[in-house]
Amino acid sequence: MLEVDHLVRTFGQLRAVDDISFTVPAGQMIGFVGGNGAGKTTTMRMIMGLLAPDGGAVRWDGRPITQNDRSRFGYMPEERGLYAKQPIGRQLIYLARLKGMSSQAAEAEASELMERFGLGDRLKDKLEKLSLGNQQRVQIAAAVMARPIGLILDEPFSGLDPKAVDQMAALLAERAAGGVPVLFSSHQLDLIDRLCDGLVILANGRVVAAGSKDELESRGPTRHRLVTDTDASWVRDVPGLRVDEVAGGTAVIEILDPGAADELLAQALQRGHVIEFAKVRQTLSEIYREVAS
Repeated sequence: MLEVDHLVRTFGQLRAVDDISFTVPAGQMIGFVGGNGAGKTTTMRMIMGLLAPDGGAVRWDGRPITQNDRSRFGYMPEERGLYAKQPIGRQLIYLARLKGMSSQAAEAEASELMERFGLGDRLKDKLEKLSLGNQQRVQIAAAVMARPIGLILDEPFSGLDPKAVDQMAALLAERAAGGVPVLFSSHQLDLIDRLCDGLVILANGRVVAAGSKDELESRGPTRHRLVTDTDASWVRDVPGLRVDEVAGGTAVIEILDPGAADELLAQALQRGHVIEFAKVRQTLSEIYREVAS
């Protein structure tokens, strides 16, 4: 498990990371969410030892993280680190060997990953000859080479088409299923909502919310959606409810009195057919706007 414990980092008068704490459990994918300047990249750099914190600590399996631990992580920085004028395969093999793989094993894994991403015939090409989306595929492949013990990925899905997103998501899910903790940042909230086991939301250098999606959803009121085949404006007259919106036969309401739900359904059935009555799940975008505003 990766633990970030009260990290602080300042740049002059700017406190870019302000007492940040969270965990990335083994085998889970944690989404790192926040606006530009929220502190995500600075935090990731401190995790990887590229920046020294002004306070706090990073722990791995309950002890202070070491350089040896970090050398076995897969890291994808905000500024892509591969060489544009070098052959793809040679770079992937070199990076894997730095992590302790043999040349033969590294070559086999590089070929497997590139074949999986539809780039099996491009291993000898220079990186600059690939489209930006395919360069991004190679960057992710470089991060996951040599079976890392943890993955720290800064905007890994940026610039990818939907097919590539699905490919990369499947790869990261496989690594997580093997017990690897995965932390990745993204501005694509719908993607994080779909992929992640938990979320860490930053604003102004501080953690404003963290936990599983269920935990974050439970922070706010529980709302229900009622859909009928008649006009639903009558719900405004049912006691024990707070009506958020009504449009035609659809109403979104918060039940303040448990008995009001029975009354609501009884009246709906008297007036027509009930097509749907279900809890409304908060989207990640709604949770983010609520806590980061």
